[in-house]
Amino acid sequence: MRRETGDWGDAACDGDGGRRAMTMVGGGAGVGDAGTGERLCACACLSGGSRPEIAADCRCSSAQKPRPLSRREVAATMAAASDVVTIRLPSPSEDDPLRHDKKRILESRKLSCLFPLPLSSSAADACKLLDQMIHAARVAHMDELELYFAGDDDYGQFSTRNELESLNLLVKIINTLLVTANDGAKGVLQVLEDEIVVRLRSVGLTDNDQMVLQTQNHDTEDSLLKWGEHHGVKSKLQIAFFEGAGRGMVASENIGVGDIALEIPESLIISEELLCQSDMFLALKDLNSITTETMLLLWSMRERHTPSSKFKMFFETLPSNFNTGLSFGIDALAALEGTLLFDELMQARQHLHQQYDVLCPVLCTKFPEIFKQGIFTWDNFLWACELWYSNSMMVVLSSGKLTTCLIPVAGLMNHSVTPHILNYGRVDQATKSLNFPLSRPCEAGSQCFLSYGKHSGSHLITFYGFLPREDNPYDVIPLDLDTSIDEEDGTAQSVSTSLTTHMVRGTWLSRSKGPPTYGLPQPLLSHLRAALNCDHNESIPEADIKENDRMVLETLIFIFTPMLEGLGEPDDYNRESASWDVALALSYKDLKRRIISSIVASCTSGLAMLDS
Repeated sequence: MRRETGDWGDAACDGDGGRRAMTMVGGGAGVGDAGTGERLCACACLSGGSRPEIAADCRCSSAQKPRPLSRREVAATMAAASDVVTIRLPSPSEDDPLRHDKKRILESRKLSCLFPLPLSSSAADACKLLDQMIHAARVAHMDELELYFAGDDDYGQFSTRNELESLNLLVKIINTLLVTANDGAKGVLQVLEDEIVVRLRSVGLTDNDQMVLQTQNHDTEDSLLKWGEHHGVKSKLQIAFFEGAGRGMVASENIGVGDIALEIPESLIISEELLCQSDMFLALKDLNSITTETMLLLWSMRERHTPSSKFKMFFETLPSNFNTGLSFGIDALAALEGTLLFDELMQARQHLHQQYDVLCPVLCTKFPEIFKQGIFTWDNFLWACELWYSNSMMVVLSSGKLTTCLIPVAGLMNHSVTPHILNYGRVDQATKSLNFPLSRPCEAGSQCFLSYGKHSGSHLITFYGFLPREDNPYDVIPLDLDTSIDEEDGTAQSVSTSLTTHMVRGTWLSRSKGPPTYGLPQPLLSHLRAALNCDHNESIPEADIKENDRMVLETLIFIFTPMLEGLGEPDDYNRESASWDVALALSYKDLKRRIISSIVASCTSGLAMLDS
């Protein structure tokens, strides 16, 4: 959303795709959010820090995604029995740090990775087996957040992203089986594939209700598409403008699961390979304190003002102001008072100023022909930072190298928690192009959404300048809990649980509202019960269990009520007349207030249940 104000994507990529804001940190300016659970940073590319962590945008990270099946394994599965097709899901990867947790869940729910499907199965029986496959696939794709918030009896959906990944895994497995299946097997496999497509269509059905198309001149954007087509871009998408979101892209035809919506030739990717051909690289390559990402940022500052640039059309269609959180004015920052996002933005801005002061004046003096003072100003530096934070993507090029890039045309797509495009970020070796395939269908005239990654609201504000319109499962509030017990009598001890980091999110996302969790995460409750010496076990009388639960819920109210009070009452500010940054800051504060209010309300409701 707010594409004109910095909505780009995530560069998360396990080699198969993803966009992420060029990770920011450095100088001790950690940019995290008490309401996010993510740590941002203030510009590794500027501070000489390490390359940003490759978190998974397209798929689960390489460590977490299930091991794919080989064709030999598929053939062996097909040949196992003439009257049965055994559908084999990949088991959790040996390199997956969550492997043991996933195996434990699969075993506790009696779920296997092997599913024998009799060829004589009715459609109803095949769909029942499909439900079991989906349950197992959901577990295989769970990330740390989903593992934390999933209840013992929660079979999913865990998140829209998890659901799309799970269903797409099954589509690929069944499509592979169909290639070698005999006529008897094809019928029942086709039933499964058709049902999966139906379920994929049901994901994100409210997309069109969330953004209203606007009639607006987009000749400039159309010129970018024509420029791209001239250089080999292939697209099934068209430019559109949306109320409250700016630019976006809609499908020009019906696009199915696995179809390529957008294809960008590698020659149009702005990467370090392009940088290495410039005189700027020759001037900077021997400077130990500067990273490749920083060089690319500086290159883009100059290229934007180079009339003969091959990418002139791309730079001309970029907004003059990205309007991310890094550009918040005084009034917007004042509106954020009481949130950690306020401190994080202040630290990030200070860090960027320090980086500019250290970098640009020296370069302008040392290499005046390359770094002209009129171009390498603070305003242009901030613009370039926001460009790369909001638009950069980690891409595996045809050379096999993973590098930070800018991708013209693709930046026009908006983000959604229920995206159409998840898997991207690796140049196809055969076509030498970067493809954007669909993970769920998109009908002609509907907006086609891209995933920017598993990002919290504060991250999206800081680097992209918007908040998702949908409920965002990644908006969490991490908790630092004092686990000491009875310090006054000197018997302080540390309470250890299987998870040392705890968090909460809006309880409206929980499917369990009553005891024993009351809509709250089980690991947090277990931790507090242990800390308060009131853990559950079968030998404790029901009356004592209720009293123990009362202590835990009262403790949580004690923790969160001051947080809620610190945010103040909702402002009566006229949002429609407010500047973009003030309106966004107020919306973020409303979100934090809503999350914390839901925690207090769930605890209060739980206490009422215990009294009834």
